[in-house]
Amino acid sequence: MNRRPLVIAAATVGVLATAAVALPNLPQNPVTDTINARVYKEKGMRFASAADAPTRGRLTWVLPEWVPKDATNVRIKARTDGDARLLRFTLGATPLDGPQCSAGTPRKHAGTSLAAKWWPTGTRAEERPECRDHYQYQVAVRGKEVFAWTDGTPSPGARTPDGAPAQQAASGPTR
Repeated sequence: MNRRPLVIAAATVGVLATAAVALPNLPQNPVTDTINARVYKEKGMRFASAADAPTRGRLTWVLPEWVPKDATNVRIKARTDGDARLLRFTLGATPLDGPQCSAGTPRKHAGTSLAAKWWPTGTRAEERPECRDHYQYQVAVRGKEVFAWTDGTPSPGARTPDGAPAQQAASGPTR
């Protein structure tokens, strides 16, 4: 019996399984960025400070207006096929003022569609809604570290780029 095809198939499966586990955990570089964007539908950006982040353009990389201007070590991870985003930054001298809305939680927890090594576990109990931007965020503060996520739920009163009111989710959260 010729075992060569079985050995080749087993080796191929092993290489693919190793790549599927290893690639998302490698440092950012052009190869892993391309694979993450096309295969996993995720893209990440990192800025030394909030001042380095873009202030115009795609909302994906523009920081929410409630992020202090002196924040540092800003990280963003976003879905390339939707509005889900994870955001992390370190507070500077300017404190983060408290959440500014009483809206409920978004449709689903962003952790169900995004994951990052720098995102902590167990933030649900600490999260508070923040609605002073286009999207409603859930924000958790741990010391000087701020973690926020959105699934693209519009903030109450938010407007689309053409000036029309954004649509709110029709039903309650499915978190």
